[in-house]
Amino acid sequence: MRYVHAMLELGLTGGIGSGKSTVAQLLVDRGAALIDADLIVRELQSPGGEVFAAMVERWGDKIVGVDGNLNRPAVAEIVFNDPDELTELNNIVHPPVITEMARLREELAKTDKVVINDIPLLVKKEGEEANHDYDHLKGIIVVDLPTEIAVERLVAFRGFDKADAEARMANQASREDRLAVADFVIDNAGLVEDLEPQIDKCWAWIASLR
Repeated sequence: MRYVHAMLELGLTGGIGSGKSTVAQLLVDRGAALIDADLIVRELQSPGGEVFAAMVERWGDKIVGVDGNLNRPAVAEIVFNDPDELTELNNIVHPPVITEMARLREELAKTDKVVINDIPLLVKKEGEEANHDYDHLKGIIVVDLPTEIAVERLVAFRGFDKADAEARMANQASREDRLAVADFVIDNAGLVEDLEPQIDKCWAWIASLR
């Protein structure tokens, strides 16, 4: 009897500025399917959606840009300086994101794909309740680099103010918290070309999980 592979799901996470999206694309290039939590958030926060409406109801027109889209820097300024407001944002955004991710998973469950769940907040900050929405994952891949390098990249390539970048990181799980749950670590402190051999090793490791 022929053995039929089932879908294999893994989590991919890393701090802001870690280069997680680059790693995700390299895994897609090797045949993985991608469920991108950040992309889902952006789609749900588009004008006309319930998430957008709930956010505007909470914080008013000051978070709406002149083009009618969400003014993300304005939202960031509110939530990353106030833990209660950040909790409120997560309460608005998180449930519909989980629902949409579940819908995409259901579609992919009919395949034998390797599915990479790209989830920035997969690992909670110390003292926060563990996120059991992702207990189905067969392993966690962490993109790791020193915090100071991540800050430098955010400032150089994404136009962040240094203090803002550091504040964002302070609101995420620490580097140590992420490494503590990692099943596979990808070091992204170097150049993009340094990633290729690591991605090959990661892909071989994923194949071994079958």
